[in-house]
Amino acid sequence: MTPPAAAPVTPAAVSPRRPVPAHIVRPEYVDRPAPAPFEGSEVKDAETIERMRAACRLAAQARETVGAAVQPGVTTDELDRLGHEFLCDHGAYPSTLGYRGFPKSLCSSVNEIVCHGIPDSRVVEDGDIVNIDITAYLDGVHGDTNATFLAGDVDEESRLLVERTREALDRAIRAVRPGRRLNVIGRVIETYARRFDYGVVREFTGHGIGTHFHAGLVVPHYDDPHYDDVINVGMTFTIEPMLNLGTHEWTMWDDGWTVATKDLRRSAQFEHTLLVTADGAEVLTHP
Repeated sequence: MTPPAAAPVTPAAVSPRRPVPAHIVRPEYVDRPAPAPFEGSEVKDAETIERMRAACRLAAQARETVGAAVQPGVTTDELDRLGHEFLCDHGAYPSTLGYRGFPKSLCSSVNEIVCHGIPDSRVVEDGDIVNIDITAYLDGVHGDTNATFLAGDVDEESRLLVERTREALDRAIRAVRPGRRLNVIGRVIETYARRFDYGVVREFTGHGIGTHFHAGLVVPHYDDPHYDDVINVGMTFTIEPMLNLGTHEWTMWDDGWTVATKDLRRSAQFEHTLLVTADGAEVLTHP
């Protein structure tokens, strides 16, 4: 029996901005219209990589802490509080807070919301899928990660979407090798997603990361020959595929952030920050 369709997600009340203790160092872009242009190298030195390991590990711990609280009855604003307090308690700044005006410390994207959902007073319902996207800024570098969590009794179609999106990320990570072209990542993801007729979101991509939240490198999740940068040892970037049950097309809410699938069918996403090594990729965002 097909389960009844969930009501579309709609905007709810957004609480006041949460304070960050004064001793925690802020990224330069906080409360500015845009971050400073990236002018560095995509290949990181050993000292920067060690700092990124710490920031990424903390972000992964925050992701799992918040994810454990995803259950029917919790509000996405409460999930934001948990992530905010976890990062601040460990001396990190929540990278999304004040980034181009974003008002919260993580993104919470429920059901048909593809990405960049703003935590608010909406209550998570039984059967929802909830993506938690959280980034830690620690010791001058960012660690970025997300995962999609199941709330209560989730229908089989949605469970499979979540499992297969995680598998798409894992396959893409295994494809990373020095000397290969960056577009191998999107080719692997799109080829796998096509087996299930999933839409692969194109306009929101992975990215270079380090001292900048979003560095110059663009990592598409579909096969685009234009993105043919050579993968080099020491590069750090994210892979974060967004797969949809239906169309890859999307619409933007009036808040300028929240992205929803055009057909309102569900979307799932997973993200890791990676370091390119001599024989592949090291996942930095493990707890």
